[in-house]
Amino acid sequence: MKRLTETLNSIEPASAEFREQATRRIESLTMPHWALGRLLDLAVDLAGMTRSLEFPVARKTVVLMAGDHGIVAEGVTPQPSSVTVQMVHNFVAGGAGINAVARSTGTRVVVADLGVAADLSGLVSAGKIFDCKVAPGTCNFAKGPAMTRLQAVASLEAGIGLARRLASETDVFGSGEMGIGNTSPSSAIVAVLSRQDPGPLVGPGAALPQSRLAHKAEVIRRGIALNRPDPADGIDVLAKVGGFEIGGIAGLALGAAALRKPMMVDGFISSAGALIAAAISPAVKDYLILAHGSSEPGHRTMARLLGKKPLLDLGLHLGEGSGAALAMPLLDAAREVLTGMATFESANVTSEGVR
Repeated sequence: MKRLTETLNSIEPASAEFREQATRRIESLTMPHWALGRLLDLAVDLAGMTRSLEFPVARKTVVLMAGDHGIVAEGVTPQPSSVTVQMVHNFVAGGAGINAVARSTGTRVVVADLGVAADLSGLVSAGKIFDCKVAPGTCNFAKGPAMTRLQAVASLEAGIGLARRLASETDVFGSGEMGIGNTSPSSAIVAVLSRQDPGPLVGPGAALPQSRLAHKAEVIRRGIALNRPDPADGIDVLAKVGGFEIGGIAGLALGAAALRKPMMVDGFISSAGALIAAAISPAVKDYLILAHGSSEPGHRTMARLLGKKPLLDLGLHLGEGSGAALAMPLLDAAREVLTGMATFESANVTSEGVR
């Protein structure tokens, strides 16, 4: 708990002063007012996060958290839990979607075991993944809490620890995940924090047939009713209906905010982690960037709760951090516009009629 407390005490809101400086700089650039739209909003956000107009964004790291879920026993996904460990090996081999996208955008991918229900000690000893295992999978939250409160804190602190460990070689963090069944805890989290029935928020995840969506929603509804997570207590929500990798993502967000580093949030499951982080420390939202709008129906509600608008809308629903890696080059563009464009004065261009 000490690591979590220290981190929470270190999180401050983004700098209003640097946001204003960035805005003034943008207003002086050789283009009509806010002609680059949300790219300029992004530049202002990054200046506020980092307290710099020359914000560093070159070194990008997607931290991919993996964990298994007891809720799979309720038939909420067509895929077996064994796929989680299989995909971890695929990530390490460089053959997954996140690996391909990350290679194309110059983004590093690291993998952490938060709760995979398999022995990954060989990959750990070979230095291929980080060992942050809290337990070999969560419990079935349709039967009781997904984890203990101590385990929830452990998953948060694991994410914080990864942020600290990678900080010296990372300017921008990205979130990624792998865990068969993890759209169910993510749906439960957004339902609890938005105080809505899960029905309209539940989607197919990994190809669940439409005919099974009502069953999935009912399982989640039953789990929420049984466990009664407190929406005013993010740790309680995580413990009652969450996942270890979701807690790790929340911890990564908290750790990044404490370090004044941006975090590019991937899709539905990553946004569930961001919601947990924001429930614990609302100021963390100042350091979050939503990479894309997930096709899962609950993601719009997540974005609303976070007060964010996704950068991309490409119909993505892969997870893994693929959307986070895909959106990373926009940060480079935002920096180059803010630092590399000429001003009206320096270029001897009149601003008449455009400001």
